[in-house]
Amino acid sequence: MNSEIFEKAQIIIQNRRRNAVIESERRTDEINNKIPQIKVINDTIFNTGQETVKIIFAEKNRNLQQQKIEKLQRDNLEAQAVSRQLLVANGYPADYLDIHYNCKKCNDTGYSENNMCECFTKLCGKLEADEINKHSQLELSSFDTFSLSYYSGNDYFNMKSHFEHLKQYAENFTSHSNSILIFGKTGLGKTHLSLAVANKVLEKGYSVIYDSAINILKEMEKEHFSREHISEMTDLVMETDLLILDDLGTEHTTPFYSSTIYNIINTRLNRKKPTIISTNLDYEGISKRYEPRVASRLTTMYANMNFVGSDVRLQKKNEKTNPSRY
Repeated sequence: MNSEIFEKAQIIIQNRRRNAVIESERRTDEINNKIPQIKVINDTIFNTGQETVKIIFAEKNRNLQQQKIEKLQRDNLEAQAVSRQLLVANGYPADYLDIHYNCKKCNDTGYSENNMCECFTKLCGKLEADEINKHSQLELSSFDTFSLSYYSGNDYFNMKSHFEHLKQYAENFTSHSNSILIFGKTGLGKTHLSLAVANKVLEKGYSVIYDSAINILKEMEKEHFSREHISEMTDLVMETDLLILDDLGTEHTTPFYSSTIYNIINTRLNRKKPTIISTNLDYEGISKRYEPRVASRLTTMYANMNFVGSDVRLQKKNEKTNPSRY
């Protein structure tokens, strides 16, 4: 894992924990002012540790010592129960004074049972994905900037259906959403709507890797044949919440690329991780270019969307050169 990414993740986790503690202290001050009875109870609970130490040093009889400590613990639990009852009686949630960490498994430390917590590895994955995406055109495409006015007749209704489906897909996205194959000729909005989905999913806090198939394959090839045999990009591609491969079919046909494409598709399907693939190839082109096990998965295990119409980029160019015609 990149050391810079690791350090960024540590800072974020530490800030999460600090903010959770600060918020808890703010709530405690609020309740102490509004419900004085709870302040008395909380002061008693807070002093439990000191009382325990006093018992240990003052009581030499081990049995009596244990009995007194157990009684103190019971009193502590009863005091906590009374505090929660008072909170509820005054219109607050029973756990209002608890520290609300983002991750209950590690309490925002990044580690659980001496191992790196899942929340920490997920955060690192998101930061690494963001680093990969920083040179893409993510910010230039959204559902709001996509216009259906460039489509007409049946093409309009088909594209309107695809647009609405992808918008709903992005809004309702989960890490187990289905995978989608978008195919059709160039200039029909495949990249624009794929980027729009990526933007919306990123807003929801999921990790997304978006890039052309050839760029991702080149990075994976570089890793595979490096002296270190690292697998950083490979791991990210397999584990990111949403993988978007643009322009599948533009890569060179090599044994490594062919096996890697199958591995990406098959592994992510097995792990129930969604992938969006766009290509200029139609069903026949996919079947001719890729082995049956790849073609079969793309055409039967992915939701298929056939983009239709006339090249939008060409229409926009004509608008600028011949504005009177539009």
